[in-house]
Amino acid sequence: MPERKPGEFGYEDVSLQAMGGEPGVRRLVDLFYDAMESRPGAQRIRAMHPEDMSESRDKLAAFLTGWLGGPKRFRERWGKIQIPVAHRHLDIGATERDAWLACMQVAIDAMSVSEGFRAYFMREIAVPANRVMTRD
Repeated sequence: MPERKPGEFGYEDVSLQAMGGEPGVRRLVDLFYDAMESRPGAQRIRAMHPEDMSESRDKLAAFLTGWLGGPKRFRERWGKIQIPVAHRHLDIGATERDAWLACMQVAIDAMSVSEGFRAYFMREIAVPANRVMTRD
C-alpha cells in the first residue's frame, strides 16, 4: 500500500472525517443493512445474519470506524479483528461478495460524501470483501 500524505484519504482519520465521523459511519451501516433487507439479490447474504441484526450493525460500524482511521472500536469491544476467521463458517463466493458490495454501493450512494471519497471507499472496501470469500 502506498504511503499516504496529509489530507489524502487513508491518512490518519481523513477517511473517517470524509464519511462524516462516527455518526456518518453509523448512517452508512444502517443504510447498508437496510439495503440488505430490501434488495432481492441480497437475500442469500441476509440469511447469513441473525434475525436481529443489532450486533451485526454494531460490529460493522466498529470495524469501519477503525478501518477508516478512527478509534479502534472493534478491538475495544470484541478484541482483535480476524476477518477471514470470523467468516470461515459461511459459504461466501463471488456472488455473495458482489451482493454485499452492491448493498454497500447503495449505502454509500445515499451518503452526502464527495465523488472522490465514494470511489476511494468502494475500491478499498473490496479488499476485505474479497478476504472473506471461502470459495471460488
